[in-house]
Amino acid sequence: MKFRRSERLIDMTHYLLEHPRQLVSLTFFSERYGSAKSSISEDLAIIKDTFELRGIGTLETVPGAAGGVRYQVKVRDEEAKPIIAELCELIASPDRLLPGGYLYMTDILGDPMIVQKCGKLIASAYINKNIDMVMTVATKGIALAYAVANYLNVPVVIARRDSKVTEGSTVSINYVSGSAKRIQTMVLSKRSLEEGSKVLIVDDFMKAGGTINGMISMLDEFKATLAGIAVLVESENADERLVDEYVSLVQLADVDVREKRINVTEGNYFKRI
Repeated sequence: MKFRRSERLIDMTHYLLEHPRQLVSLTFFSERYGSAKSSISEDLAIIKDTFELRGIGTLETVPGAAGGVRYQVKVRDEEAKPIIAELCELIASPDRLLPGGYLYMTDILGDPMIVQKCGKLIASAYINKNIDMVMTVATKGIALAYAVANYLNVPVVIARRDSKVTEGSTVSINYVSGSAKRIQTMVLSKRSLEEGSKVLIVDDFMKAGGTINGMISMLDEFKATLAGIAVLVESENADERLVDEYVSLVQLADVDVREKRINVTEGNYFKRI
């Protein structure tokens, strides 16, 4: 079946977006559409220009017989600014205040559009890192971890508080909660993480960083490598921060329960190296 150029462009764009970071050969597209490689190259040039112009990402070209093109998500800072500003505005709503100064975040972390946008930002920050897995703990941050993993095209591994019979043999560690200073337990299936894997840790909220530090200790048990740390929200007034290098989208500066005021600012996303 012969495809018209407009059909090729639509289908190629869809395929590339559905397979981020996957190297696709020109031969694959040429056979898929019954077109010459020269025509495919012209189509890919159009897609690359459009992706970069619209802030969708970019196409990386790999030369050689085993080469091809690879879609990489890439968000420019001027495009990330309004997304993080909108997130700050949502989190700053006084209606989020719960007894004890806690914040209600379930609606944000349950909104697919918001989570996808945040996942895209985080993935863009680590797109040049060699990442094999995304790791999180069994909390509200699971959806965010999957969003990041989707753009990086890698699996997700979830550490839990207790073992499940369906996960087989597990590795268990104890760690100290950074905020409450309590001993906590973290469990991970032995089959879920291969030795030597490069892992990006993603979490929804970080105060002192005890939970994240626990996940780092878990990586040591599997002889895996920490590739980076990313959080949706970090607390500014955290004593004895246990984690130094990380990327955050939003920083929680202060919560005034009496005045029903939540002060938030941009995280360190735009200060990343």
